[in-house]
Amino acid sequence: MSVTKLRGAMGLIMGASLLAMTSVASGQGSGPAQPTARDGRASQAAPASDVRASQAAPALVDLANPLMGTDSSYELSYGNTYPAVAVPWGMNFWTPVTGKMGNGWGYTYDAHKLNGIKQTHQPSPWMGDYAAFALFAETGAVKVKEEERASWYSHKAEESHPYSYKVYLADYDVTAEVAPTSRAAQFRFTFSQSDEAHILLDAYAGGSMVMIDAANRRITGYVRNNKGGVPDNFRNYFVAQFDHDFTAGQTWDGGSGKIGATAQREGDHVGAVISFKTQKGEQIGVKVASSFISAEQALRNLQSEVGSDSFDATKEKAKQVWEKEFQRIRVEDGDIDNRRTFYSALYRMLQFPRAFHEIDGQGKQVHYSPYDGKVHPGPLYTDNGFWDTWRAVFPFFALMYPELDGEIMQGLVNTYKQSGWLPEWASPGHRNVMIGSNSAILIADAYANGVRGFDVNTLYEAMVKNATTSKGRPTDAKGKTLTAVGREGVEYYNDLGYVPYDVGINENAARTLEYATADFALSRLAAQLGKTADAKLYAARAQNFRKLYDQQSGWMRGRNKDGSWSANFSPYKWGDAFTEGNALHYSWSVMQDVQGLIDLMGGDAKFVDRLDSIFTTPPIFDDSYYGQVIHEIREMQIVDMGQYAHGNQPIQHMTYLYDWAGTPWKTQSHVRDVMRKLYAPTPDGYPGDEDNGQTSAWYVFSALGFYPVTPTVGQYAIGSPLFRRVTLTMPGGKTLTVEAENNSATNVYIQSVTLNGQAWNKPWLPREELQKGGTLRFVMGAQPNKAWGAAKADAPFSMSKPK
Repeated sequence: MSVTKLRGAMGLIMGASLLAMTSVASGQGSGPAQPTARDGRASQAAPASDVRASQAAPALVDLANPLMGTDSSYELSYGNTYPAVAVPWGMNFWTPVTGKMGNGWGYTYDAHKLNGIKQTHQPSPWMGDYAAFALFAETGAVKVKEEERASWYSHKAEESHPYSYKVYLADYDVTAEVAPTSRAAQFRFTFSQSDEAHILLDAYAGGSMVMIDAANRRITGYVRNNKGGVPDNFRNYFVAQFDHDFTAGQTWDGGSGKIGATAQREGDHVGAVISFKTQKGEQIGVKVASSFISAEQALRNLQSEVGSDSFDATKEKAKQVWEKEFQRIRVEDGDIDNRRTFYSALYRMLQFPRAFHEIDGQGKQVHYSPYDGKVHPGPLYTDNGFWDTWRAVFPFFALMYPELDGEIMQGLVNTYKQSGWLPEWASPGHRNVMIGSNSAILIADAYANGVRGFDVNTLYEAMVKNATTSKGRPTDAKGKTLTAVGREGVEYYNDLGYVPYDVGINENAARTLEYATADFALSRLAAQLGKTADAKLYAARAQNFRKLYDQQSGWMRGRNKDGSWSANFSPYKWGDAFTEGNALHYSWSVMQDVQGLIDLMGGDAKFVDRLDSIFTTPPIFDDSYYGQVIHEIREMQIVDMGQYAHGNQPIQHMTYLYDWAGTPWKTQSHVRDVMRKLYAPTPDGYPGDEDNGQTSAWYVFSALGFYPVTPTVGQYAIGSPLFRRVTLTMPGGKTLTVEAENNSATNVYIQSVTLNGQAWNKPWLPREELQKGGTLRFVMGAQPNKAWGAAKADAPFSMSKPK
């Protein structure tokens, strides 16, 4: 039963309950916080022997580089990432800020000045941030405006880890540090000798309030900044607890920059600054927490996740949380750069979707709903674009984290109950971005791969609703329908078998292809639930990709309502009938029936020739639909790989399709080439947008030697393992060892494979066998073994059978 009470006014919530919890927040009478699991509950501490062992060996988490992908801009993405200081799936992240308030590119590697370290929830620069506020330290005259207070800094005096960040603010001779928990963090500022040392809290524009409580060494308040997807009562309440008395406390207005001695200020953009007298090397600590539920809950989060812990204790606990996850995949290989790339990618994979729920006073999960503005029991996860992540991130969760995956699915149940629809891009609520009905794919894939612990019948109802009607979808603040929710054009699709090109619905061919894949997933789940008629209906619709295949051009193509083809077709035209790609990219989006696509293209040989042509066709393009060269086009153009656009998701699986056509050795060659050429543990280390873990997940899976192409079937297409030995701790504690004898940068071709000592000649692996543990052994060589995995009968799953 939902808790239906709407959150009250700020003054009522921040009254006596704050004072009652003063001693807890300041650390008086409160013990050290326990290391926390992803939901914020205390997790069991590691045995002493395990701690000693981890201290003896270099930590795997220290191989991860949070700066990978930060050398990005609007025009060109090498990841579009920021150095997230967080714990896996944490509610809040923290990041240094070099850009302007509200700019999606908050931290860019080539910037010279830094103006704050902010709480962030940004999943992508294209989505923007919400519930952000920043802390900053300075000396001398108080400067509150970003461009005035910003300090020069250097990467030579910057330390970035998943579990901590440290930087020297050269203009003020101050060192700033932050270490996270899921919903809280600790800051440590080391000052020089100064009679005018200051710490600022910038609550940012978009609606904010700050209140200084000098007696209790505290700043409290809330922020409301967002880019959409929130109800009218949206707030993030914060508390910042200091370990020093203030010599002065002032608040300021961000618009005018005026500073006053008032203890409380509210407006569009406000902030607070507190002052100290410091000795050289004196350290001032700040414990910070926030909540989307209430100010009282923010204090509770501070108590439960930080308590009386020192800064170093919080930092070490965050490190342990990361290390526990990284130790589940232990890579042994002599190439340190490849290992660094792998763990940097794994770090990105384990960030999203973020837990949006909190733990109440009874130790139960509760969440503020960005869908109906109420507080409800149970889990909720957000900040994820399923158009990206259904492909490899969620299959990774199903394989390695089924319990987490089940909790995320139950969060989707809560979303459906609160909004009437499944999310496709949530941040934190429904957003009007991208296309498809990809929630259906990750739900069905989870259930098909043994994930449980969620209300599958309610989710099936939601999936069928998506596939049935476009009426009654959510609207934005201006009353405009969010066409990215549900299936835009579903009535046309169900009637004609495709979304027409000429009915005013953009990216129609891409929608058709993605709806067909979703229908395949729906049919598989329907069959598992005993819904035979539904299974038959959706399996038939999963073949709708055939309606768009143009035999004359050999590519997928937009089709008019009357059945005629769209005019002036160019396979090099980006957008238009497709989404962030062209016909050469989207024609491979038939994951459910690769054999059916092979048949349409004229058989294995012609299919392989067409795959090859992607790499040999020059990177010519038509950008007229966009009126500019969007960054995805530029990322394809500049890497000298023809039309292969790995920087975006639609084509990322394509290199594995040779496995269906009797030439898995070509998959092996291309996959290793992509890993070698397009990824590195450097600020320019991604081939395009990282996208909530998806571009990282491609690398993690591929480095292990296999990749999930077809959803719901529990198969992974085999590529070429990157490392000589990897040990995976599977769910339940069983160990899977992946060995690659003779592996090297030149020995990329599989000569033979054994699984638990038995010869394995299929170019795919079953999920059940991997989760049982054992040994998967590859023997590698410099020349392809064209016979291995080439038998047509051994090809991976397709709806169509080979002719």
